[in-house]
Amino acid sequence: MEKRRAETLLLFFIFSIAVVAGDWNILSYMAKKRDHHQVGISLKNYCESWRMNAELNNIRCFDVVPGECVGYIGKYMTSTQYKVDVQRAAEEATLFLTNSFLLGGDGKDAWVFDIDDTLLSTVPYFKKHQFGAVLRCRGATTNRTSMEQWMEERSAPAVKHMLNLYHEIRARGLKVFLISSRREHLRDATIDNLVKVGYLGWAELILRCSEDSYDAVASYKAEQMRRLMDQGYRLWGIMGDQWSSLVGHPSAERTFKLPNPMYYDA
Repeated sequence: MEKRRAETLLLFFIFSIAVVAGDWNILSYMAKKRDHHQVGISLKNYCESWRMNAELNNIRCFDVVPGECVGYIGKYMTSTQYKVDVQRAAEEATLFLTNSFLLGGDGKDAWVFDIDDTLLSTVPYFKKHQFGAVLRCRGATTNRTSMEQWMEERSAPAVKHMLNLYHEIRARGLKVFLISSRREHLRDATIDNLVKVGYLGWAELILRCSEDSYDAVASYKAEQMRRLMDQGYRLWGIMGDQWSSLVGHPSAERTFKLPNPMYYDA
């Protein structure tokens, strides 16, 4: 009897280790918890939670949206809620400038914008490619090559509400710098697209050189902001859709992040 009990405990111990070591599935886990605590979770709950934690930078370095969440992410990015979220971020930037900004009068007050999904929207591209879903039979997948081919078409629309904010910031006397992880060979296409949708009058468009030594986007962007500060510019604000545009040192007086759960740019 004691031997059988010991064997049973050993098997239970081995099984427990296997469960911990194996793949952990949130829906399966929560389904088990629901049996005991009556806590329900649906696929929609899970995908909304995934989106929120991606925005909070808790979920990092993902290549594509989880397959089961593609529909939810796509729906959000094309929804009124997304536009309202962007509008709120723009309004907070305006509020900050209204309450805190004082024009220096020396031409050294500056604001930094990212480009993709901050000024120009890549939603049409991702919508065309099922928001990152890999459909191997159709060859529909997102990658740098296909993205840059799309950028060359110069067809990205302005992110709603950002065009007004852009011109408001310029009207307040700040110089606007555009710092993007786009490559230098896209300069002409980027300028054409920006002008086409109404972005005019920036002080400098900074793109990545193919030979730069920065492995991470965050390091590259931080260095560009350091260069601006070394030139005497006071950076009042940075606005971007990726944490890599906002983290690192030096930084600005305020940072403003726009929602974007479609990809992670580290």
